[in-house]
Amino acid sequence: MSSPGLLLLLLLLLAPRPLQPSLLPPPDTPEGKATITGLILSALERATSFLKKRLPEINLDGVVGFRVLEVQLKSVQEKWARDPQVQPLGLRAGKLAEKLAPLLHRSIFYLNLSDPKYLREFQPTIEPGFWKLPHIWTRTRASMVYSTFEQQDPFSEEHSDLCLVQLLGTGTNSSQPCRLSDFCKTLMTRPGCSGYCLSHQLLFFLSARMRGCTKGLFRQSQRYMNLFCANMMDLNRRAEAIGYAYPTRDLFMENIMFCGIGGFSDFYKLRWLEAILSWQKPQEGCFGKPAAEDEELPKAIQYQQHLLRRVKRREKQFTDGCSSHNTAMAVAALGGFISVLAELPPADGELRPPTPTPPSSH
Repeated sequence: MSSPGLLLLLLLLLAPRPLQPSLLPPPDTPEGKATITGLILSALERATSFLKKRLPEINLDGVVGFRVLEVQLKSVQEKWARDPQVQPLGLRAGKLAEKLAPLLHRSIFYLNLSDPKYLREFQPTIEPGFWKLPHIWTRTRASMVYSTFEQQDPFSEEHSDLCLVQLLGTGTNSSQPCRLSDFCKTLMTRPGCSGYCLSHQLLFFLSARMRGCTKGLFRQSQRYMNLFCANMMDLNRRAEAIGYAYPTRDLFMENIMFCGIGGFSDFYKLRWLEAILSWQKPQEGCFGKPAAEDEELPKAIQYQQHLLRRVKRREKQFTDGCSSHNTAMAVAALGGFISVLAELPPADGELRPPTPTPPSSH
């Protein structure tokens, strides 16, 4: 799930800008919670309208993001069902989940037409019941951040896909799930990764958890997830420090989506929520390339941008600037915010679930 490579690393090493506090109301009051939830639900409703209009053209990654959102919305509806103060918001979330269900079912028909092999290999990730929300929460530790990242961008989508297919057990040889070659073990645990290489390492272990893989290397899944999300948090802080330049946004939201599903509550910062909400195209309802993208990039980076950008093989970029992948990452990140909002109390500008559990090394 990707976009820029070396460009991303160059941007993330730029001099930081002063951080801006969130202008959203405090979520620890009924009024504040209702206001923030309403803003998120409005954004998600617009994004769902975009999905409905562009359904025949949405790629599989796009469907994954909305499938995760469906799970998050159902969770919110269930948690708020008996609370009169937020029950109307819970019902609104439930209605949106009901609207998503038939769209996601129909999407499989279109994906089978456009890319049947890719659908067969990754269909488990868009089936109901695959994605599960965390029941235990933790936080990242800065002490686990790599002292140096690999200078060259080593990410290979083909290799990552190969390992995920092996894990899911959906290859042409009809293998059992949870199998792991030496090549994939090395690739998915390699230290020093950054960017999409890092997020795909986390995706691998997340998928193993969703698939129920617990033997061998997967006994150490939590340790690797702690390591990867600590470094993904570092990258997100760097993206924030340079003002969320457009090439960093997709990865920024992907990191929130994956680490949120992994149970890392410190990715849910109010100022990050505010930033993501501001990136939605109001008319289209999607997320993607801003109209003034070039103005956001330093000129030294602009000069190399056309040489350095790497586009996901199956990414769908529409002529109006909408991105299937950007939109998928945005809705799953926003869905994470609203599901965590249902588990207050918050603190320190973060939507922090109660009693976070210290990271385990196993």
